[in-house]
Amino acid sequence: MLVSSFFQSGGKKMRETFLPFSKPCISEEEIAAVADVLRSGWITTGPKGAQFESDLKNYTGAENVVCMTSETSVMQTLARAIGLGPGDEVITPSMTWVSMVNITALCGATPVFVDCDRDTLMISPEAVEKAITPRTKLIVPVHFAGAALDMDKFRDIAERHKVMLVEDAAHALGGEYKGEKIGKRGHAMFSFHPIKNITTGEGGMFATDDAELADRIRSLKFHGLGVDAYDRQTHGRAPQAQVMEPGFKFNLPDMQAVLGIGQLRRLDEMNRKRGEIIACYREKLADIEEIMPLAEPDYEFVHANHLMVVRLDIDKAGMSRDEFMSELKARNIGTGLHFRCVHLQKYYRDSMNCQSGMLPNTEWNSERILSLPMFPDMTEADLTDVIAAIKDVLKK
Repeated sequence: MLVSSFFQSGGKKMRETFLPFSKPCISEEEIAAVADVLRSGWITTGPKGAQFESDLKNYTGAENVVCMTSETSVMQTLARAIGLGPGDEVITPSMTWVSMVNITALCGATPVFVDCDRDTLMISPEAVEKAITPRTKLIVPVHFAGAALDMDKFRDIAERHKVMLVEDAAHALGGEYKGEKIGKRGHAMFSFHPIKNITTGEGGMFATDDAELADRIRSLKFHGLGVDAYDRQTHGRAPQAQVMEPGFKFNLPDMQAVLGIGQLRRLDEMNRKRGEIIACYREKLADIEEIMPLAEPDYEFVHANHLMVVRLDIDKAGMSRDEFMSELKARNIGTGLHFRCVHLQKYYRDSMNCQSGMLPNTEWNSERILSLPMFPDMTEADLTDVIAAIKDVLKK
């Protein structure tokens, strides 16, 4: 049995070392593979990038995959590809990271915020349909913390209203909906940031069953050239390539792609470990009435186990969420915040006149939400320390 690393210090329980809320799980074999690429002399977009995309296609079942330097770069390229601009609207949750909202604003388009469910923190198809107008160009629902959206309903709405639907699947790699991997159907965006289920340091991908859109995205990610940055026929040497339209520089280097190749091989096992940690958390938190885990959706899906998100009952606890996080940090327990609602952040309050009370479920959670430490290499002792620290803080 593992023992806790807590010790008593001045009446306060403390871990001897700081436990981050997330830490990438990188093997020595993956480190060696990155070193091999560095020694190879071909460290930017090349054969490893092509292999990573092929492996992702095989894993998700997606017909087309394009990898880039981040999910934000995927969003920016997608916005350009579909001609997002002034007069257009993009339906998005406010309970999300700021990237898609910022890209929308940068294009001169308008984000339309939709409230989330109070306990799953995902937007409902019904709320999305109510928000659709003749100006709606794009719907971007977000799979949250590893749980999957009820995609059949979103797809039906998008098809009936002739509006493009793109899943934000940053939290969902390895998850499934009704027997299909997230990313297999339609359009989806993924992140390979260090806190995600697999990492390439920074990175992202666009998965789509639209070959023409995939080709445009692939061109736009690399200066708008008429061939990909790495072409299997020319082995990356295509000086005759022409600019078809102005594009970006978002190609994923091989030294990052090779890390992703190794990570993807271990994804299912890492997600399994994440699931075990979450199950243990739920069991141990059940008798702490101030802590409220998220609810599980009631349709068929397989959880990707990305984050251990809870809400603090600030009335019962007698402290704010920020104070609670600070007290845990003082006990060497790191936490995350996923997310502070976008619509009440300064720019969107000022530019869109967003007001408190617009999205009551989102705002209620935004004041109470936090993410507990959760990563595949966590030990039983680590989890015991987190629970002990939570109980110690709440005793105050």
